[in-house]
Amino acid sequence: MEYRKLGRTGLFVSELCLGTMQFGWSTDEPTSHAVMDAYVEAGGTFLDTADIYTTWAGDASYGGKTEEIMGRWFAARGNREKVILASKVRGRMTPGPNGEGLSRKRVIQCCEESLRRLQTDYLDLYQCHWVDLNTPIEETLAAMQTLVEQGKVRYIGASNYPAWRLMEALWHSDKRSYPRFDSYQPEYNLMDRQLFEYEAMPLCKHYGLGVIPYSPLAGGFLTGKYRAGSEKPNSVRADGALNRYGNERGWAVIDALEQIGNDNGKTVAQTALAWLLTNPVVTSPIIGANNPEQLKDSLGAAGYRLKPEEQSRLSELTKWVRNGRPIWD
Repeated sequence: MEYRKLGRTGLFVSELCLGTMQFGWSTDEPTSHAVMDAYVEAGGTFLDTADIYTTWAGDASYGGKTEEIMGRWFAARGNREKVILASKVRGRMTPGPNGEGLSRKRVIQCCEESLRRLQTDYLDLYQCHWVDLNTPIEETLAAMQTLVEQGKVRYIGASNYPAWRLMEALWHSDKRSYPRFDSYQPEYNLMDRQLFEYEAMPLCKHYGLGVIPYSPLAGGFLTGKYRAGSEKPNSVRADGALNRYGNERGWAVIDALEQIGNDNGKTVAQTALAWLLTNPVVTSPIIGANNPEQLKDSLGAAGYRLKPEEQSRLSELTKWVRNGRPIWD
């Protein structure tokens, strides 16, 4: 597996990052450990999680469950130093007005709780999960500075920020010598492009932020398991994927991915990931897997890059228009 520099940091990460939001939700703990084992054995070094995983998963779940599963894996394997570990803060973990957000008190407290659950004394990357407009950005950055100075966090990043807030944060970091966001985690894939490409992508390119896209397979739609006229697969994400992408445009994309994949001896999912990996702005797409078999398919995208004509063909199918002109023209 190839390695890429994470923005302007001193970190080099594997070209495919393993996301963990399914651990404790659609994947039990033994299987979660098996997935992480397979990822590391394949040369992967970059794990991404968040404190709120898996609050949405029903009565048997709670915030911090995924981090606890990962912490027990680190303790059992003794391999923390071999992994670049990223987590996130922002979402609700407890009731009350201070149970969510990016205030100074909460950022520091949540970091300490994540470290405890993960059974480590530092995070390589600590990310603001999404924007908190009730807290001044300088307060959040000052809290991050404290964590960096204490050695609990190495680098910081943002996820789901609008470009204007990301720019505001970079300005405060520059003028007040706070740690700066060195990475950005947007939802970005072949089917969902405009939100990232319109403003955030040129910003990340200009200021050297590493881009770590989540949902690179569009909630599973770009795996090829959904087909026009076929029976819906048994998946917790099936309805959402089909409602968003199960249309003429979506099926045309799947057909093109399959044709290009066949030409290269690759699968639909691997080709969708290659579309991201071929974009020089992208550092490391976040892949997810419910079992080692699913992971193996995604890992087949490692080292796979599309030819210019293949990249253009796929981009043309999902182009969006700005000021009357397609973005890729």
